[in-house]
Amino acid sequence: MPIRILQIDAFTSTPYTGNPAAVALIDGGEVPAWPADASLQALALEMNLSETAFPRRRRDGQWDLRWFTPATEVDLCGHATLATAHALFQLGLVEGTEITFHTRSGPLVCRAARRGGAIAMDFPRAEAEPCGPVEGMAEALGAEVVDQGRSFDLLAQLSSPQEVAALQPDFTALARIDTRAVVVTAAGDIDGGAAHFVSRVFGPRVGITEDPVTGSAHCITGPWWGQRLGLTELDAHQVSARGGRMRVRLAGERVELTGHAVTVLDGTLLTDL
Repeated sequence: MPIRILQIDAFTSTPYTGNPAAVALIDGGEVPAWPADASLQALALEMNLSETAFPRRRRDGQWDLRWFTPATEVDLCGHATLATAHALFQLGLVEGTEITFHTRSGPLVCRAARRGGAIAMDFPRAEAEPCGPVEGMAEALGAEVVDQGRSFDLLAQLSSPQEVAALQPDFTALARIDTRAVVVTAAGDIDGGAAHFVSRVFGPRVGITEDPVTGSAHCITGPWWGQRLGLTELDAHQVSARGGRMRVRLAGERVELTGHAVTVLDGTLLTDL
């Protein structure tokens, strides 16, 4: 069965910026069986993007969704979820303005905004519990860490957004730290921007030296800065080389992440999975 595959830049409305994800549609009308995990992983490695998403239609009209980096399957991925929702809306594969994805992190709901083409994603809130200095962190980042927290990722707060933007980490040293990824953040924005905070995300342990824009990390940074700034709605700027922006709204035990996406490639996989 031919598989349609798209490449979509997420958390941006400008092609070749934001975070690219591949979306491989495991959909043949009737509910298909999942290909072998090794085949999904092989395609993710072939695409060599930070994530490849695999949505599969369910009999109830909702969707299963899985995410793979080039090295492993992951529990939660924001930009590839945004890319998948964008693809399904764009291709007319869902009715209405809402999609429910069933994932390893539970049900995730995506809603198309009424104006402007943005998509809002309902994600689980993740609190970063303050922790003491992590051995080797400051040396690996090459910067002074002023505060730290640990959730499913490790968060490191620096003193300024400019310092975050200028980081040149030692990725070999970062890979020795026991965490999926290191999220580095600071209050404010660069170049006169209006964001409440900036971030960068490094994940050499899962095959991603730097992720361009990371939705799941904002499940941590949103609450972190919401508490410190006294806000429930925040604008975020991930200051990687490609860059990307999103709106973060804190809603009890959930976090709503809103952003745009743009399709840059649409084709057909010529080999079976």
